[in-house]
This record gives sequence, C-alpha cells and structure tokens, in this order.
Amino acid sequence: MSLQDYKGVFVFAQQVDCVINGVSFELIGKGKELAADLGTEVTAVILGDGVKSLADELAAYGADKVIVVDDPVLKEYTTEPYTHAIHKIIEKHKPEVFLYGATAIGRDLAPRVSARATTGLTADCTKLEVDPDNKKLRMTRPAFGGNIMATIICPDHTPQMATVRPGVMKKATKNPSAKANVEEFNPGFEKNNKYVEVTEVVKKVSDKVDIMDAKILISGGRGVGAKENFKMLEELAEVLGGEVSSSRASVDAGWTEKDQQVGQTGKTVRPNVYFAIGISGAIQHLAGMEESDIIVAINKDEYAPIFDVADFGIVGDLHKIVPVLTQKLKEERAKRNA
Repeated sequence: MSLQDYKGVFVFAQQVDCVINGVSFELIGKGKELAADLGTEVTAVILGDGVKSLADELAAYGADKVIVVDDPVLKEYTTEPYTHAIHKIIEKHKPEVFLYGATAIGRDLAPRVSARATTGLTADCTKLEVDPDNKKLRMTRPAFGGNIMATIICPDHTPQMATVRPGVMKKATKNPSAKANVEEFNPGFEKNNKYVEVTEVVKKVSDKVDIMDAKILISGGRGVGAKENFKMLEELAEVLGGEVSSSRASVDAGWTEKDQQVGQTGKTVRPNVYFAIGISGAIQHLAGMEESDIIVAINKDEYAPIFDVADFGIVGDLHKIVPVLTQKLKEERAKRNA
C-alpha cells in the first residue's frame, strides 16, 4: 500500500456522557481548511454508547461524513477498546491525516493508536498547515520550554497524526440544518488482557466557569504580589461579569488554582477582553492568550513584553490602578442602572 492510497482528514470527536467536547468542533474547523488544501473531505469519528444521535451536531460544524462506533463497551472511556476501534477504522479507510484534541483522553489515546498504526505523532500542536510543495502536514508545537516553535513533518508514514491543544483552533460557523452522512462501523470487540474494568466514576462538582468559556478574563501574574491581593482582581471581575485567571507564576506560588492557569502549560483562551495584570508577557503565557479580541495590560515596567501584544496599556502600580478602575466601573454601572 503506497502513501498515495491514503486520503482524507479524520477527526476524533471526543464525547463524555453524550456531550461532545468543544475541541472536537475546533478540530473539524481546522480539518476543513486542511482538507481544502488537500482536495479531500473531513470525517468525524465518534465512539461511545448511544452516540449516533450526535452525528448531526458534528455535521453542523462542518463534518462531511461521520463514522459512528456505538457499543456498550465504549460507554466509559478505556484505552484498549477505543484504541482497537480507531485502529480498525484506520485500516479500513486509510486517512491521510488524523487529529485528536490534547485532552486527558486524547493524550492517552493518540500515542497508542499511532504505535499500533506504526506512524508518528506530534503532541500539543498550536498550528497545522499543509506544505504547498509536497502536500505534507506541517505540525508546529512549542519546544524547549516554549522558547522556540518546532515544525514537524511525518514524510514516510501515514496517517500523519497530531494532538491539538483546546482553544487554539477556531470552530467553523454552525449550520443547524446540516445533516450527517453517517457510516456505522463495527470493529469487532474481543475482550483481552489489556481491558480494564471501570468500577466507579467520581465527578468533581464545581461552580466555577471554565476560563476557556469566559468572555472576559481578569488575569493576574507575579506582579500581583500575594494571594490576598487577588481579591482586587475578583472585585474587578465581578463588576465586569468576568472570571479570574492567572499566569503560571501565580499558580506555582499557590495564589491560584491550576485550572485558572493561562499559557503553554495551562489553558489557551480566546475571550472578548483579556486583562493582563502584573504579567510580564513571557512567550509561554502569550501562547495561551494572544488570540484574545482585546488585550488590556497593566504593569509598572513600561518595557514589559506584554505591551507588545496589548491593545491598551497602563504603566503604573496595579495596586493603585485596579481599585480605581473597579470603582469607576461601579459608578458607571450605577449611572446606567439609575
């Protein structure tokens, strides 16, 4: 079988409890762009129990075709049956490109599939593009602590596989009237010694909004100075109807939680407005927020790199500026509500 016989961009559409993860729609959107450059189509692959009804939702975000593997053994994610199913799909359909979200599930599944399919895998990509000359997938990811961006190709094996960080790619515009071209696939499950048994699923209940879904983020860095000083940011977020996030330095210092971290080793966000308060703007942090619609920076160092990407910048002491800004916004809100 030659490499030329492989065709199509495939996307693993991750679902949990019959709810599709948002990164799946982002990958379909990017997959459409790649498929256009390759002269092919995008196929979404969804696995689970009772998931056929989700096919039209995948079509609404641009999937030309949906392959559904619906079986009780797939109700909860476990490595072996999911790997087996994806590998069998690869053997039958021979996709040229296969994309996964860099989620906990995607990071577990993709390397096992790549090993079984004897191909390569580029992890945590932030950029994907087709080389116009040789039509190979150029997969770009941060390397050496984010100090450089490495572009990787897989010239001799297929599928060309990558995991992509959530929030990096953009979803296509939804077309609610789209109907899926569905193929139901049975890979033939046979329980073996690699199967594990799920005895209990414990779900964490949180009343916090995921920062990846927030429209306004108030983000604090090392310059905030202490955990108690984040109270200022929380008050500003409350006035604006936003959420508090942070840099890695704040998480490492114990001032904020890991799920609030923005950046290369945290989450990638695209809010309408991003306040970078006391954040210098290291490349690792910029990688997670530079696609924000509007960036407002507050920092006492006028040469801080954050000002290079900011739409609006205030040079000064954040401990003086933030309370005044919050108070002015409160007064403005009171006037509008009067």
